[in-house]
Amino acid sequence: MERKTFLKYLSILPFTGLAMNIKDFVNNVDQKEYHQKMPLLFIGHGNPMNAITDNIYRKEWEVIAKKITQPTAILCISAHWLTKGTFVTMAENPVTIHDFGGFPEELFQQQYPAKGAVNYAKMTIENVTSTVVHEDFEWGLDHGAWSVLKAMYPLATIPVYQMSIDYTKPAQYHFNLAKELSFLRTKGVLIVGSGNVVHNLGRLSMNGKPLDWAIEFDTFVKKNIDDNTPENLVDYTKLGALASMAHPSNEHYLPLIYTLGLRDKTDTMMYFTESFDLGSISMRSVLFS
Repeated sequence: MERKTFLKYLSILPFTGLAMNIKDFVNNVDQKEYHQKMPLLFIGHGNPMNAITDNIYRKEWEVIAKKITQPTAILCISAHWLTKGTFVTMAENPVTIHDFGGFPEELFQQQYPAKGAVNYAKMTIENVTSTVVHEDFEWGLDHGAWSVLKAMYPLATIPVYQMSIDYTKPAQYHFNLAKELSFLRTKGVLIVGSGNVVHNLGRLSMNGKPLDWAIEFDTFVKKNIDDNTPENLVDYTKLGALASMAHPSNEHYLPLIYTLGLRDKTDTMMYFTESFDLGSISMRSVLFS
C-alpha cells in the first residue's frame, strides 16, 4: 500500500470503533482496494524484433497498457519457459534472457530491469493445491515476457514473475491449473499469457499473405473465444492435421489456454490485434476485463 493511502485510512481509524491492530487494518484495506478484479491479457508476441522496431503490434501493446488498471505485479506465462514440472521465478532481480539467435546486436543489448515479485510467487505456491509449484532462482524474464512488457511498461517499475509451462502435461492440466490462479486477479496482479494462436515457423511466407490453414485455425479459435466454449480449444487436437499445421509443437498455444482458464463469466472482451505476420503467425491478442 502506498504511504499516502495508508495515512488516509489511518486518519479515520479512531472513528471506526473497531478494535483491530495495524496489521489487520492494513490487510483489511488492501482487500478493499483490490476488490475489483484485474483484467487478463493474451498477447500474440511473434517476432522478437517487435520489441525494438516501429510496428503495429508494439503500438497496440503501448495503447492497451494505458487502458487498464495499473497493476501491483505482473505474472507472465510465456511460451518460452518450458519445464518438467511447474515452477515460478523467485529471483529478486530477474535477468533479461535473450533466448533467440540470428538477430541484430541491438536486440541482444535490450534489458528489462524489473524487480521480481517474490511475495506473489510465494502466494502462488501456497494457493495452488492440485500440483506442486516449485521455486526457481535461475530463470529470469524471457523474450515472451520482456518483449511485450517493455512496450507496455517501459520504465520497468512493476515487479514481474513468470510461471513455467510443464511440457509433459496435456492442455486440460493447464486449463485447470489456471483456475487456481484466479485469486491473483483480486490482488492487483495482471496475468499475461504470451504466445501465438497460430505458430508454425517452418511455413513462414515471405510475401506475408496469411495461409489458408492458418486463417482456418485462427477463425476456429476466435469463434470459440466469442462463444465462450473453451472446452473446444482445450480439445483442439481433435482438428487433426489442421491443429498440427497450426502448432507443430504447442508451447505457443498453451498460454492462451491459461488465459481462457482464468476467464470469468462476467468478463467482457476485446481483440486488440488480429492480423497475421509472415503468413503463419497469428498475432491475435485479447483483453478480458
